[in-house]
This record gives sequence, structure tokens and C-alpha cells, in this order.
Amino acid sequence: MTKKLYLLRHLKSSWDDDTLADHDRPLAPRGRKAGKRMVRYLQTAGVAPELVLCSSAARTRQTLEAVRAALGDAEVRFEETLYAASDEELLGVLRAVEPDVGSVLVIAHNPGLEDLAAALSGVRQEKFPTGALATLGYEGSWAQLGPGSCELTGFVVPRELG
Repeated sequence: MTKKLYLLRHLKSSWDDDTLADHDRPLAPRGRKAGKRMVRYLQTAGVAPELVLCSSAARTRQTLEAVRAALGDAEVRFEETLYAASDEELLGVLRAVEPDVGSVLVIAHNPGLEDLAAALSGVRQEKFPTGALATLGYEGSWAQLGPGSCELTGFVVPRELG
């Protein structure tokens, strides 16, 4: 069975309040607008993950809320370890996903997400901006996920969605 892995970088965050810790930065108005475009895309593209793994940061939680309407009844898990995680740390979390789960959406941060997408697919995008979504196909168990094991089947950024 082909598994689907969706890697979503959080939407554009705000730097307006320099007293906030990085973990607590919210989405910027531009990020909220991009979220509306992403919801339409996710619905049109039929992105329906069974499991959502979301960083605990404010901006990733708000990204999840911005696109939640498109995700149906997916199980959501907030993972502290996804905040500022490297590609290897992200891979470790994914390898622990239950074998019967067919599709996973990870909402996290760069450079970890960009590096993970490149490692898994062997394709490095020129840029992996905020709101970017990489879609990868994979044959096998999550425990065996590794470099070069996936096919990049889609890549979209909010600004391309009009």
C-alpha cells in the first residue's frame, strides 16, 4: 500500500512583538491569508491525512487551525520534539508512526522540513518558504522510512495559489 507523507512548513509568522520567545510567535496577517488559500488547495487536491503531527510552537498550532477545515477527522498529536527539529529528528518521529497509518501530515519548521523532504525524495526544492507543502509517496512501513525512499509527487506554495 502506498503511504502518503505531507510536509507543511508553518504559515508566515509575525515578528512584531520582540518580547515573545520564538516558540510563542503567532501567525502574521499574511500567514492567515495564505491559510485560506491552502485550505482550498488541500480540499481540491484531496489531502486527507489520517494523522497530523504538529510542532508545539504557536505558529504551527495556528497553521493547523487555519487549515483544519480541510483535514476532516484526522487524529492530531502535538509533539514538543518537532519544534526546531532537524531532519534526523523528524525522521525519528515518523519512524515511530504506527504501521497501519496510511497518511501523515507533519506541520513543523525549517530547515528540518526542507532537509527531510530533500533526503527522502532526493529532490531539493530551490526554496521551501512558509506555507510550502511537499507531498511524498512511499512504499513500506514507517519504521523503514529513509533517504531516497520516497517519491516527491507534489510541491506547492501559497503564493502560487492566487
